[in-house]
Amino acid sequence: MAAQRRNLMQSVTTPGCCLLLFIYVGAVISLSVYKQQQSWTDDLPLCQQCGVYSAANSVYGPDGKGTQCHPNEDGHFRFRGEDGCFLYGVFNGYDGGRVANFVSQRLTAELLLGQLNSSHTDADVRRILLQAFDVVEKSYFESIDDALAEKANLQSQLPEGKLFHQLSPPDQKLSERLAVLEQEVSGGATAVVALILNNKLYIANVGTNRALLCKSSSDGQNQVIQIGRAHTTDNEDEIMRLAQLANESNKVKSIGLDPSRLRQAGQIAGQSSTRRIGDYRIKFNYTDIDLLSAAKNKPIIEEPEIHAQSLEGVSGFLLLMSEGLIKALEAAHGPEQANQEMVAIVAAELAQQTSLEGVAQAVVERVKRLHHDAFASGRPRAARCSNHEDMTLLIRTLNYTLADSALTPTQGGRIYPVSVPYSNSQSTSKTSVTLSLVMPSQGTLTNGTNTTSTQDEGTPTPSQSPTATLQSTNTHTQSSSSSSGDGGSLFRQRGSQAAQPDETGRVQPYVDFTQFYRLWGVDHCDSQSTQGGLGPQ
Repeated sequence: MAAQRRNLMQSVTTPGCCLLLFIYVGAVISLSVYKQQQSWTDDLPLCQQCGVYSAANSVYGPDGKGTQCHPNEDGHFRFRGEDGCFLYGVFNGYDGGRVANFVSQRLTAELLLGQLNSSHTDADVRRILLQAFDVVEKSYFESIDDALAEKANLQSQLPEGKLFHQLSPPDQKLSERLAVLEQEVSGGATAVVALILNNKLYIANVGTNRALLCKSSSDGQNQVIQIGRAHTTDNEDEIMRLAQLANESNKVKSIGLDPSRLRQAGQIAGQSSTRRIGDYRIKFNYTDIDLLSAAKNKPIIEEPEIHAQSLEGVSGFLLLMSEGLIKALEAAHGPEQANQEMVAIVAAELAQQTSLEGVAQAVVERVKRLHHDAFASGRPRAARCSNHEDMTLLIRTLNYTLADSALTPTQGGRIYPVSVPYSNSQSTSKTSVTLSLVMPSQGTLTNGTNTTSTQDEGTPTPSQSPTATLQSTNTHTQSSSSSSGDGGSLFRQRGSQAAQPDETGRVQPYVDFTQFYRLWGVDHCDSQSTQGGLGPQ
């Protein structure tokens, strides 16, 4: 099977290969048409313990209506390999989706066609991952060799310094062809890839996507771990790596790339990432870029940072997010509690949805609403939320069982208070508003399938809701927030009796927004007082 898949991959991804023909209802369809509709990876089994959802980019108009400004450039995969291997990835493309699409196919071929098995050591897995990223980028550049050669030839034929309308008709056609070629070869992608093998999680990160691992325990403790850091000029390790790339002419003075200039620039060739896949312009012409001209070797690399986590006894979920998703949430509510807030949103949806696809969709749509509401609010953060990029979220559960249906406290669900930050427009301080999240009872994972476990004797009743602590950690920082008691809960806790209609024949809502309106009223009063107490005119 592995050999068959490898041959199929080679026939589909080899540039210029149009030998295969498929006959359908007497018509001969060329491979070029087939490639637009299908991928060789369609033959691989999907992981059923995973859910994915993507939303396209949007730019808000004055009326608040969003408009998509370019096709969705994100990509992803989620496959179940042989010998207990699982592979997941989220790719954030830019200047087109060609690189993200190419990487999602070729990286799969470099990892799931017999290269990995349970006999491999930790060092073996890391070596295979590093080699796969290197081979995939080289293969991508080989795939655009012909286009780059034609592009260089056309550039040599066109007169310099002339605008398009100043060119002769033949030269205008050459210019139009040159623009098409530029679109075909431009762009790149960042990637976050998760590999599960031998009950161990490997995260390979290139660029600005993010991986979060949420570990939950039976006593309500939820630890959130950010695995790795984004490769940007805010990452001191990346600044040090770039600063050491001294050119031969600068070695005497021990001067490499200037760290202060890198920090001040923020972006390099239009992107915030310092590691990318593809992007031939910066990979092969970096000496023409003033900020990078002092580098001896390629400053922007495709090499991933690899982190490993044991999954022994872990219950919870893994999140892989494209840069657009996490940036949208940070723009709306600030970066300080973004990881905790994302996990709280996912936990809430896991308690309500019956499928992981539904969870992923609900979370992304909720982030979209938060982002849009921040734009429409007119508050200081509105200026940061005028647009968002493509968003992709991949959720993989770990020894976690979804509910058969939406649970309430009277239907056997656990109640976990989660602290969610509440921002006051007149202050930078944040107040924690406790949300009691109803979580489904946990299950165990046996032979790759979820099995429901019975509720233990320690399951709290609605009147005995436990205290939950949400901890956030990454390679450099650790913070925690906790909520105790249910006095501030936005969710009204009901007894075992069914809800009864009041004198008007209406049933009181399950969600009690009293605490929310109290905080909203305080915030509103503060806003009015700063405006001289004037009401709406």
